[in-house]
Amino acid sequence: MPSTLLRNIKQLVTNSSSAPFQIDLIEDGAVLFEDGIVKWVGQSADAPDSDILIDCSNQVVIPGFVDSHTHLIFGGDRSAEFAARMAGESYSAGGINFTVEKTREATDDELRLNASRLIAEMYSSGTTHFEIKSGYGLTLEDEIRSLKIAREFSEDVTLMAAHVVPNEYAEDRNAYLSLIVEQMLPAAKGIAKFVDVFCETGAFSIEESRTILQAAKNFGFQLKIHANQLSRSNSVALASELSAVSADHVTHFNDEDIKNLCDNEIVATLLPATEFSTNSAYPDAKRLINGGVKVAIATNCNPGSSFTTSMPFCIAVAVREMNFSIEEALWAATKGGALALGDSSRGSLQADGPADFVILDAPSYVHLAYRPGVNLVDSTYKNGELVFSKGKK
Repeated sequence: MPSTLLRNIKQLVTNSSSAPFQIDLIEDGAVLFEDGIVKWVGQSADAPDSDILIDCSNQVVIPGFVDSHTHLIFGGDRSAEFAARMAGESYSAGGINFTVEKTREATDDELRLNASRLIAEMYSSGTTHFEIKSGYGLTLEDEIRSLKIAREFSEDVTLMAAHVVPNEYAEDRNAYLSLIVEQMLPAAKGIAKFVDVFCETGAFSIEESRTILQAAKNFGFQLKIHANQLSRSNSVALASELSAVSADHVTHFNDEDIKNLCDNEIVATLLPATEFSTNSAYPDAKRLINGGVKVAIATNCNPGSSFTTSMPFCIAVAVREMNFSIEEALWAATKGGALALGDSSRGSLQADGPADFVILDAPSYVHLAYRPGVNLVDSTYKNGELVFSKGKK
């Protein structure tokens, strides 16, 4: 394939340092890529020759966003639930079973089409890589078909059969746990990379979560956990005990949780749009960062508690409400997201890494937070291929 050079980049964010939250900015930068791989990064004045030239004057280039927490395989709509929350009703996990009903009713093609539309939105707002969870089927057949559809779009797929206990098992929770451990986990081998559990009041207890996650670990899955969303529990300690890759939500935490996350190198994945969409208090990200915790930002795109695909929106909320600096938020939405997937190759722009990047129509990356709600994305490239363009190039 021909080589392509981006040059005259007003600001080039590389995230090339191994230090957390360092965006490693190059002014008047350039990037050469070929066959989906970055070949060279540096100053425009030093740029090598190329077959194709893209002039990025007065534009910013950043690594593609890595969205490490999404629930894209679902049917139905929960806008009425959102409206009720905005009118003063409190959020709980109960609405998940409504989506379960609609997901079970949906055909494979309907689920696939809905996911495709959401992924197109992601590309248009600069996301180049994303994780997808199951969790709205909650039968063996529906969880596995959800995983198979998810694998059509991403290699980072998560079995989340432990989302809630479905209605038909309300009187026999142990039977549902047995179904997960004895049938769903073996069936998900080779399809899912991760197993996640919603460890929360109204979902799964610490002991139930431990049973599922330990069994998943024994099967060779990497682990994630929905931790401390609605209240603080020992879920972060459980993540530490079982060496989870990430603990997600982490809305409530104390000093012990910070130490567990830091000492065990567990990424805390914060979900700004969830607090926004549920009228909940925001966590203090600066406290985690100052405690040495690596932090990711993700959308948590789902029909109930966070129906957005926009990482720039999440960055703006994180900066405004969670005490992130703009640089910390940008790093968390790129390199932090990659680390939350156990992937050190994505979320940066450096030689021999994937050519996943976004060209922004803005004079500075600061505009990601400075201009909330405005789509600044000119074009998005995934593995060197154009997946979104405003049509200017």
